[in-house]
Amino acid sequence: MGSLWGSIMLLCGVVLLRTEEGGAQQTKNNVPRLKLSYKDMLESNNLVTFEGLANSSAYHTFLLDEEKGRLVVGAKDHIFSFNLLNVSRDYAQIPWPASPTRRDECKWAGKDLSRECSNFIKVLQPFNQTHLYVCGTGAFHPVCSYLEVGKKPEDSVFRLEPHIENGRGKSPYDPKLHTASMLIDGELYAGTSADFMGRDFAIFRTLGKHHPIRTEQHDSRWLNDPRFVGVHLIPESDNPEDDKIYLFFKENAMDGEHAGKATHARIGQLCKNDLGGHRSLVNKWTTFLKARLICSVPGSNGIDTHFDELQDVFLMSTKDPKSPIIYAVFTTSSNIFKGSAVCMYSMTDIRRVFLGPYAHRDGPNYQWVPFQGRVPYPRPGTCPSKTFGGFDTTKDLPDEVVTFARSHPAMFNPVYPINNRPIIVKTDVDYQFTQIVVDKVEAEDGQYDVMFIGTDMGTILKVVSIPRGSWHDLEEVLLEEMTVFREPTAITAMELSTKQQQLYLGSDIGVSQMPLHRCEVYGKACAECCLARDPYCAWDGTECSRYFPMAKRRTRRQDIRNGDPLTQCSDLQHHDELNGQTTLLDKTVYGVENSSTFLECSPKSQRAMTYWQYQHSSDDRKQEIKSEERFIRTDQGLLIRTLNKKDSGIYLCQAVEHGFMQTLLKVTLEVIDTERLEDLLHRNEEATASAPAQDRSSPQETPNQKLWYRDFLSLVNHPTLNSVDEFCEQVWKRERKHRRQKAHLVQQVQIHQQQQQQQQQQQQKWKHLQERQKGRNRRTHELERAPRSV
Repeated sequence: MGSLWGSIMLLCGVVLLRTEEGGAQQTKNNVPRLKLSYKDMLESNNLVTFEGLANSSAYHTFLLDEEKGRLVVGAKDHIFSFNLLNVSRDYAQIPWPASPTRRDECKWAGKDLSRECSNFIKVLQPFNQTHLYVCGTGAFHPVCSYLEVGKKPEDSVFRLEPHIENGRGKSPYDPKLHTASMLIDGELYAGTSADFMGRDFAIFRTLGKHHPIRTEQHDSRWLNDPRFVGVHLIPESDNPEDDKIYLFFKENAMDGEHAGKATHARIGQLCKNDLGGHRSLVNKWTTFLKARLICSVPGSNGIDTHFDELQDVFLMSTKDPKSPIIYAVFTTSSNIFKGSAVCMYSMTDIRRVFLGPYAHRDGPNYQWVPFQGRVPYPRPGTCPSKTFGGFDTTKDLPDEVVTFARSHPAMFNPVYPINNRPIIVKTDVDYQFTQIVVDKVEAEDGQYDVMFIGTDMGTILKVVSIPRGSWHDLEEVLLEEMTVFREPTAITAMELSTKQQQLYLGSDIGVSQMPLHRCEVYGKACAECCLARDPYCAWDGTECSRYFPMAKRRTRRQDIRNGDPLTQCSDLQHHDELNGQTTLLDKTVYGVENSSTFLECSPKSQRAMTYWQYQHSSDDRKQEIKSEERFIRTDQGLLIRTLNKKDSGIYLCQAVEHGFMQTLLKVTLEVIDTERLEDLLHRNEEATASAPAQDRSSPQETPNQKLWYRDFLSLVNHPTLNSVDEFCEQVWKRERKHRRQKAHLVQQVQIHQQQQQQQQQQQQKWKHLQERQKGRNRRTHELERAPRSV
């Protein structure tokens, strides 16, 4: 009987799933092959989470120390040191709150006491072998100090020095503003705001033996309300004197550069040995240049769709340390649509732009044009060294070079991505990209870049970039989408440990950790492992497991480039079947003539297309079921709107992916005619009525279940989906009403029980008082009757 009840509830659930097949294959190519929820990740032991402290939040600043096996995290009023093996255990913490005086001053200035008037850690940089340099907002009064972490892992030192330094030019005042910083040779390079109001943005170099240096103040040609994303040191040549610091940020477009207010993504460069000018640009950068980063999709009408909101950058090292590949994550500032993109840039293209024409305002409309005049020598932006020009220091540069640099900080040509277009674009989803890290993975047929992309919904996308002959023909395969926090929250920090093969993630609510590969989730068969196209995984002869390039096994099967199990695993198909590695579900389903039924079948891979075949019980021939008026194929299964007696038979659900077909489910459907069902119901009611009272009250046969039988019968006269919708709504409404009545009844019983208990307690108390009073009266009476002593 319960099976009929389940059939009704299943039918009512699937009525809402009416997904049509039109364009299904096209949309499937843009979805993750596997989608794992937070619960899935926990149950498969693929996620470890530090839930955060009650008095802290904003776990946004990460420093990975693989040598000591620790992850140092800066948060609100705290600094943490997590064990890389498990972030939920063996962690140390140092409280570093703002002083009560600073918190009061912050509150009096009109700031939010709980959200802004705390010490949010914004800078975590290695200072030397034993100490880190840390800075925080200090309740709108930036502060810095030194954090002792020891020289070796066994030192177990984690202590904040009592000496506090002024953090101006190192950390922002406002916790909502981001800081990009890097400590090199004892000097801190930081892009941040330098005032309480958040109006004076600059690129600073502080600490060290040199005088502090910064960008020109209040000059929109240099910086125009920037938001800094990253700082990186990239060598220019084999001579360290030519080393350059590159900064990534986004800012408002310069006046006249764009009609209306627009955001532009930028890359800026500085010479590491820049000491400022002698008479002009004193204690200011003389080698600062910036260029626009383009990440856009070319349009058919000649108008590109631009992604200008730079969110994060990741530098992938190559064999040449002077030429890393730059991965950058962008979102759009458009009010028309939301979207995200990932673009790749080469240092060759970036250097070519910085050697190209400078941007110059000229003409009757004072618009930006390429500078056509004479460029002074040495070329502005060139580092003083023996390689170029022979100048020992920027203080020796000619005045005309410094003057030109002051008025021409921007390049005219933008930097275009490799292949002139993004490698990933997402515009049809409810999330946006926030962070990216990339791992270079050695596979059987070459090296692949595997991207881990964080979103503002607390999910991670795992994407492999597959070259088709060259960089100009890339295929991006979305392997997995994983939820890594218990509630939707933006991922604001990511670090990848190649040593631990783990990914560490930060957000407002905590820190999570997940492995880079989960080969077991793809399945046990060779074909399933091959279809996954995960460079980390290969079929080793018995299961899908981690691929190690050094392990030479003839049984290893892997095909990242094509994901073709027909060529890789065809000889093993019989082997998989014998060992039970291809799981085929076999079940029987009952339906009622003229009603609807739903055969549920959902493949593990979201990229697989499902096909249904029908075979009559007495016939070996199979025929494909196509969507028509009576049959509707959905991603969750097959809906038969009106059952006929001839629909009885065997239904096979098959998944097809990359040309490989696999049978997932075998369903035997038996259609019961209406007369037979009514006869069964009549017999059941007679049997229930004639049964003893104790049997009628048994959980197997209840009046409520007979009600479900009548519900099922009412479907016979509702062959259309609209009337089924109405019927299901009636069923759900009655069920909700029944639950409410039951809850109300339980509540009344509990109240009655409580009242009875109170009455009993009152009676016991009254009885006890009466007993005490009787005892007192008896003693008084006895004293009165006792003879008086003479």
